[in-house]
Amino acid sequence: MKKFRIVSRWVKRRVKTRRARRTHSRASSVRNASGRRSYLTHKELARALITERVIHFNKHYNLPLGKIAIRNQVSRWGSCSKKGNLNFNYKLLFLTAELRDYVIVHEICHVKEFNHGSSFWNLVSEVVPDYHSLNKALRKINARVVVSMDSNLQTNLQSKITQEKL
Repeated sequence: MKKFRIVSRWVKRRVKTRRARRTHSRASSVRNASGRRSYLTHKELARALITERVIHFNKHYNLPLGKIAIRNQVSRWGSCSKKGNLNFNYKLLFLTAELRDYVIVHEICHVKEFNHGSSFWNLVSEVVPDYHSLNKALRKINARVVVSMDSNLQTNLQSKITQEKL
């Protein structure tokens, strides 16, 4: 009889855990759907802005760049491959221009220096001399935050980007 009670408690715990996971995964899928919708809505706007800034900063570095991809990354603002392909999080669109430019310069510099050594940071400082403070500020901002914007805010964002180009 004692053995049966132990199994029974184990079964109850498993059932409770599975129910909790199922509830969590339903909420998670709703969040993911809204995140996907936001990504699809803002992807091309982010691509246009980021590509324009990459071209602008690469005039200084003159490095051979591969493809530029805009992704819905969970915890990264950007990344660089050994082939020189640059990946950027579409949420860069919602950062300040200074932080956005810092991330872009950071990833461009990885094409030449694929590490975070002193020569890498010297490259970054050529264009972004205050990279220390920007790096600290960026760490405080969580890339996992789901961005949801209404159409008015999106229109304001597009006009802000247009003004930045001037």
